Amino acid sequence: METQQERNHIQVAEIQLSYKTKVKPSDRPKIMSSKDAYDILLQAWDKDKIEFVEQFKILLVNRANRVLGIVDISTGSITGTVADPKIIFASAIKANACSLIMAHNHPSGNKQASQADIDLSRKMREGGKILEIQVLDHIIVTIEGYLSLTDEGLM
Repeated sequence: METQQERNHIQVAEIQLSYKTKVKPSDRPKIMSSKDAYDILLQAWDKDKIEFVEQFKILLVNRANRVLGIVDISTGSITGTVADPKIIFASAIKANACSLIMAHNHPSGNKQASQADIDLSRKMREGGKILEIQVLDHIIVTIEGYLSLTDEGLM
């Protein structure tokens, strides 16, 4: 039979936060425009999937607008993918990012933002204010170009 002392002994997982990089701060690309972000994202995108399935990624940025890294958030289907705010902001917090840029591709090559894209962008920008993580942009990536929701005034 279990004793009171055995019942009171609860096991809890230890959480450890760390961020390690092998890239010197001066070697990190600097984002000065949506075009800079697009170029970095396109270079890191899997060319075998860009016209096949939707993927959602975030580009994490420090206070000096230097790229800390790119996080693959999700891979979906031909017509959509999931952008979970908890995973997005957890990634930014873990990397100690000051800002982030969201991005997803449209396999069709259509650069137009859907209402769902606009709604997500506004929701994430509001959520970022609470966490003091600025959501700078949401970029729709295609093999032939991009659309910046910030540049278009849609955020």
